[in-house]
Amino acid sequence: MRVIFMGTPEFSVPVLDALVEADHEVVAVYSQPPRPAGRGKKDRPSPVQARAEALGLQVRTPASLKRLEVRGDFAALNADVAVVVAYGLLLPQEVLDAPTHGCINVHASLLPRWRGAAPIHRAVMAGDARTGICIMQMEAGLDTGPVLLREGTDIGPTDTTGDLHDRLSAMGARLAAKAVAQIDRLSPVAQPEDGVTYAAKIDKAEARVDFAWDAGTLARHINGLSPFPGAWVEREGARLKLLRAESIDLEEAGAPGTVVDAKGLVVTTGQGALRLITVQPAGKGAQDGVAFRNGARLDVGDRLDG
Repeated sequence: MRVIFMGTPEFSVPVLDALVEADHEVVAVYSQPPRPAGRGKKDRPSPVQARAEALGLQVRTPASLKRLEVRGDFAALNADVAVVVAYGLLLPQEVLDAPTHGCINVHASLLPRWRGAAPIHRAVMAGDARTGICIMQMEAGLDTGPVLLREGTDIGPTDTTGDLHDRLSAMGARLAAKAVAQIDRLSPVAQPEDGVTYAAKIDKAEARVDFAWDAGTLARHINGLSPFPGAWVEREGARLKLLRAESIDLEEAGAPGTVVDAKGLVVTTGQGALRLITVQPAGKGAQDGVAFRNGARLDVGDRLDG
């Protein structure tokens, strides 16, 4: 197959690798333009661009696909199919129609649940029991196209967005390669009208949490925002990031945020108790909650926040 690949973040890289390993001819890789990053704010290529260049593939980084010449260059590639994974730019109808088999998208949810920008985060934050990958035939609507392949995976009680990101990226790579190999034989299945939800882009303002929330909500929120942007509380005038947590069946008195376990890092909440498995103090790396507690010399009855 003559394949155009379109992707930008680290999540997309295993899919590109899988297509190359399957001996498809990747005629061009499209990725968003380099962005300023790091302390020097120098332009840095996206993970997909960096990987594609390492593989010796042709890379194109238009700021938009709306210009006539950009669309013409895309069509001139005469691709059999385009594979799109978290590309981040709108594909005009002319681009969607250019490859023989159109454009297919690797989407990290069980559609029609969690259409949109942040499906992994939102699935964890909502407490979903399962998520997965859908290979979708793209059309003009936001993740509305028919599904060609789908596969699910359970979300464990302490799974973070980071955990699922890696698992779903590998799953997406396998399914994308399968979809391209079988593109002539797959039967698109229209998405049901019931059960549609939208995964809004994560706002950094969502990251501050309050131990007055109930333990279940806190655990889902913390795990859903881990590793980025990272849920946090304020401790001694600095941010303490909370990167993995679980709600536990323990009813204890005391103001929310009070340490109640003599061995672990367990605090009271508005309802129930919360075990903080991994935290990250300001200016330091992530660490085990117990190690943090010992280093901070927190005793039962001390407040973790404030």
